[in-house]
This record gives sequence, structure tokens and C-alpha cells, in this order.
Amino acid sequence: MTTTTEQTIRTVVQEVLAQLSKSNGFGGNNGNHRNGDWGVFKTVDEAVAAANDSFKKLNSAPLTDRAKAIEIVKTMCFDQAEELGKAEFAETKIGRLDHKIEKLQIIKRVPGMEFLKCDAVSGDNGLTVTEYAPFGVIGAITPVTHSLPTLACNFVNMVASGNTLVVNAHPSGARIAAEGVRRFNKAIYAATKLENLVTIVETPTIETADQIFKHRGIKLICVTGGPAVARAAMASSKRAIVAGPGNPPVVVDETADIDNAAKSIIAGGAYDNNLLCIGEKEVFAVNSIFDQLLNAMGNHGGYRLNASQIDTLSKLAFSPPKEAGGHWGLNRDLVGKDASFLAELIGVRVPANTQLLYGETDEANPFVPEEQMMPFVPFVRAKNADHAIEQALEHEHGFKHTSLIHTRNVRNMTKMGRAMETTIFVKNGPCGAGLGLGGEGYLSFSIATPTGEGVTNPLTFTRQRRCVLVDDLRII
Repeated sequence: MTTTTEQTIRTVVQEVLAQLSKSNGFGGNNGNHRNGDWGVFKTVDEAVAAANDSFKKLNSAPLTDRAKAIEIVKTMCFDQAEELGKAEFAETKIGRLDHKIEKLQIIKRVPGMEFLKCDAVSGDNGLTVTEYAPFGVIGAITPVTHSLPTLACNFVNMVASGNTLVVNAHPSGARIAAEGVRRFNKAIYAATKLENLVTIVETPTIETADQIFKHRGIKLICVTGGPAVARAAMASSKRAIVAGPGNPPVVVDETADIDNAAKSIIAGGAYDNNLLCIGEKEVFAVNSIFDQLLNAMGNHGGYRLNASQIDTLSKLAFSPPKEAGGHWGLNRDLVGKDASFLAELIGVRVPANTQLLYGETDEANPFVPEEQMMPFVPFVRAKNADHAIEQALEHEHGFKHTSLIHTRNVRNMTKMGRAMETTIFVKNGPCGAGLGLGGEGYLSFSIATPTGEGVTNPLTFTRQRRCVLVDDLRII
């Protein structure tokens, strides 16, 4: 699309959103949406039927209507980030409010129709064009950690490529997800007369997720969540794009910029109280700079716990495995809580600006092997860089999700990159750099590691269609 067209779309979007704001028309059922509440439905069958009907209309509509819909979602997320972020924080009760707001504001960085393309080959035998076409209706499972941001990100990617989507949100983030669906659909309908581009099950359960996995009207599944839902999706008979778990390790060697490493670990590990799947979860630092690194952490909002305090926190955060070699039980009441909250539990008062708790542990501490999603990061001593990489490889568990290194030694970067084989590999920066936030590249909240698609974008949700014209179209 031309710049003039983009400007026109933005103008239309702003006018529509201004009119909706004046009318206070968000939420509530107007009775003309096939018994749905602007995309919110009681049953999976109703939600899928509405999304299928919408898919047919979307694919006969001009591409400018897709662009308007995407721009509406991005604009609403940015303009209403504070209100919606507060609502998500109040419902989920995890993470940090300022980061809930920011995660909605950065939806504007998720790629849309600019990622679409077609491939053409001409020759003596004619012309062949390969188009990247939609699948149809996509079933999307979204997590409690980023309920509305993940839904909005998926909307932008999936609708850009011509799909519609049915969402089964995590039950603990279902209300804010449904409210987002209502707002998006109402504004899109006002601008384009397209309705129900995204639908959602009002009361999501494991059973409704399973129904989506098996529904004949669903052509593709996209899951963002923990190990259980990832396994369920991959066991489905449908093609699944799965953003699964991670336990991102950080390696710091003797050549690293120590101050930058400490600053980066705080920035990533403390973000939204370490709810990010790409967030720094455990650090393996070589012995020669280990104490220097721990000291530097305190200069950027970290608070160091001693061995006794770490032991007390570990016993509160985890219960022992029920069988040898099993996972530690995670105390979910502590997931996403503030560093000050965790500190108070163990009788420690921390400064008001504390972003992250940290301290030295050994590899046996459960904070090292488990993806704990709390603002405490364990630091483990390594003999040298090779040893640190070995430790990182072991505790990443082969998820191939995210890993990070701080070093000026290019050979160590190469060694770790080859050993880890992670979808995201960040050198000398915080985890967010791997998603275009301080690094190059684009943003997505769904990182498909188990199924290999990587950081998702609109092309992830397309299938190739080849159109062949035989003879006579060459002009050179």
C-alpha cells in the first residue's frame, strides 16, 4: 500500500475510534451479532461458526479493510493501554502494572500486511506465481502471563494474512481478553462492516480448548502457553504452531562488559516480574568475574540475598519432586509477584526501587532448572566459559527457546550459539532485544519453538498456492 493509502486508513481509524469513544459504546450486546456479544460467545460451536462466516466475508473484502482492522487494533492497544493494562493487572494479579501497559503499547510494532508477498518466476514456458494464502479459521490458545497482548498480537498476524481466529484464553485472564475482543470487533465493524474477525469463548476451560483442537471448522491451531497445553496441541490431528516453555540461561565470561551484563540481566529478568518466556532465568558466570558481577547487579536495582535467605525463599517457592528426576512443584501463588513481596515473605526489607532479587546458588537449587517466573535470578559459578555453556545447555533442557551470553569473545558466542540451538540467541543485551526491543527485528508474543516456526509473523499463518500460466507472457 502507498503512504497516501496508509495515511487515509489511519485517518479513518482515528475518526471511528473518536466516535465510539463519544458514544461510550464499548461492551454489551446489540443483538445483531448472531447471539454473540461483539465476538464473545457461550460455546465453541457458536464462536467457530461466526468466525467461519467472517472469514468468507474477509476474503471477499478489499485489502484496505484488512489494513483498517489491523490499524484499529494497534491504535486501540496504544491509546487505551492504561485502562486495559489496569484491567488485566486487576484480573490476573501477576506481573507489574507499568509493564502490562507497555506490552499493549508495543503492539504497534507487530508486523502486519507489509510482511505479505508473492513469488513470481517467468521463462520460456510461461509464468508461475506463488501466493501466500490464509488457512481459514485459526484456533488460538492464549496465556495468563500476557492475555490481551498475545490476543492482539495474534490478531494482527493472523488477520493480516487473511485468517480469522477463535480464542480460548487462560481462565485467569478471560475477562480482559473478552473485553478486548468486544472493543476490537465493535470498532472494526463501524469502520468496515466486517464483524467477528476474532471470536472468543466467554468461559474458557480445558474442555473448550479440547473442543477447539478437534473442531472441524478450525483449520490450524496456535498455542502460547506452558508444557501441558503445548503437549495437547501437538497431540492434535491438526497442524499446530506451538509457543512452548523455556528456561533461558545467561552465560557471562571473563571478557564481558560487567556493568552492561548486570544492567541487561536486571532489565530482562525483572520485566513484568520475570513472566516473559524469553526472560533471564538463571546466570552462569565464570569464577574470575563472578563476585564483580554480583556487586554490579546492586547498582541497577538488584538486591542480593544471602545463602540462608535464598534457602528460605526456595522452600517457599518450591516443593520437592514426587519422584526421582521429577520436576519441583511450583508455588503458583508466588508467580509474578513483586521482588518486595518475595522479600517480605522471608523477613527482608528491600529498597523501594528494587527490581530483582538475586544471589549465589549451586545447580541443585530449584530456581536453576525450573522456569519459575519470579523476580529472583540464581547465579552459579563456572570454571570457565566452556563450563558455563555446558551448564546453560543442561538447564535449558533442550527447549531450544532462548539463551543469552555476555562476552567480547566472538568464539565463545559461536560455541554457545552452536551448542544451544535456541530460537532466540542474544549477545550483550537484555532478552527483549531478541524481539526487536532494543535489537533489530520484529515483535511477536508467540515464539514457536517446539514446532520450529520461530518468532511468528503473518507469513507463519499462510499456506502456499501456486498459479501457473503456460506459454506466452514473457515481455523480455
